[in-house]
Amino acid sequence: MPGRDAARVHRALCGNRRVSAPRTDPAEPPSSASLPDPALDDQPLNWTEGAMPRLLPYGAALFPALTQAINQARASIWLQTYIFHTDDVALGIASALCDAAQRGVQVRVLVDGLGSGLSVDALSSRFAEAGVEFMVFRPWRKWPDVVQRGRWRRLHRKLCVVDARIAFIGGINLIDDRLDIHHGWSAQPRLDYAVQYQGHLARQTQWVMQRLWLRTVLAGSLQRRLRKLPGPGVFDTSPNQRAYWQELLDWGYANPPADEDDAPLRPSQAPPDAAAPETPRRMPVSLAQSLCALVVRDNVSRRRAIEHSYIRAIDRARSRVLIVSPYFYPGHDFRQALKNAAARGAQVKLLLQGRIDYRMAAWAARALYGEMLRAGVLIYEYTPAYLHAKVAVVDEDWATVGSSNIDPLSLLVNLEANLAVRDRAFARELGAHIEGQIARSLPINTPARLRTRAPWWLRPFVAVAARAFVALAGGIKNEY
Repeated sequence: MPGRDAARVHRALCGNRRVSAPRTDPAEPPSSASLPDPALDDQPLNWTEGAMPRLLPYGAALFPALTQAINQARASIWLQTYIFHTDDVALGIASALCDAAQRGVQVRVLVDGLGSGLSVDALSSRFAEAGVEFMVFRPWRKWPDVVQRGRWRRLHRKLCVVDARIAFIGGINLIDDRLDIHHGWSAQPRLDYAVQYQGHLARQTQWVMQRLWLRTVLAGSLQRRLRKLPGPGVFDTSPNQRAYWQELLDWGYANPPADEDDAPLRPSQAPPDAAAPETPRRMPVSLAQSLCALVVRDNVSRRRAIEHSYIRAIDRARSRVLIVSPYFYPGHDFRQALKNAAARGAQVKLLLQGRIDYRMAAWAARALYGEMLRAGVLIYEYTPAYLHAKVAVVDEDWATVGSSNIDPLSLLVNLEANLAVRDRAFARELGAHIEGQIARSLPINTPARLRTRAPWWLRPFVAVAARAFVALAGGIKNEY
């Protein structure tokens, strides 16, 4: 039976294990004021006051704010992104970074070798002339890397921190909203979001970026030295390399603090007259008007952090769950959380891509349409333009904006970063944006429409392909 075979193959990919604490009775959902259950996550979230999150829809809102912050920088700029293109918009930001470096600001830019592969040479020469420190995370060598295990682990975060005070996070790459590298120009901008925030959480974000930068520096240095073996002097330490090792020790990377919030910033990273940042107050969510937490996914201690932050929020949903993701192929636990929320009476809506950029990704999402619709989940396809946003709202007080899709590549393989927000005003604003886009989208609400998108053979095919890809990429096996 095709249906039985599909279920068997999908269980092989997604598994049946549940890592969360026992659920409460669906008839008695947990209070929205309750703190997240730290047992569910690799690392408990550090909810912090004072971030003052500001929603930035589209690059039209992000790029001017980012450029202004760069132009006002006085000490340091850290920028990490998947795509840094060479169109006019991206080059405008590159020029601002170069100007900052030339006036004495320390500027460090890290881009992904696959996402920015077409622009690395142009950016490298431009940045070198201006004194911008520029590195490439895992340079892409095309065919050798396609089949090499682990080479699909990409830097997919979009982060920038200026003077350890102002930070930006989201899903927006440094490329014009109307330009797609593979599909060219379009009349309408991609749907995407970013957030600007500040305070102690910006400092914590910089600490995360510093660790990745130094890891990349040392990985590249080690590879260069290993290529020279067995020549003499391979292990001699140059002054430049000693400086990098000392920087590792200064940052405490060799012995990282238990709480990244306590990571020290070197004096050169803060403006000369900046006061020492105050230690943020930690309090129950019920007593705070606005709390934010940085949620990062890596391949060390936070492998499931973003996935679990979603599940925790969905598990406490009472009225609504709004999720926007262009690539949607979650594991068993995530899907079960959505179905349980719908069973409790919460309105669960998924806004997924209708204008397809990668056909395999669209097939993966559509393979799950039947399961979601039968559980009462509402599905919409966004058709006005390409969809790139990775955002969600739960009830009236929880939201997230970031770089992570809800698929195996983001949840199990890539380096990702999301901002979780417990703020009614922010959740209300983002929720209104999402509902407005849903109103412009195509509802998948009839059997005929479902059949055109999800034939019976699609689910087992996608399950096998996804499992093979996750294994090749080096993701977690038998747990997803």
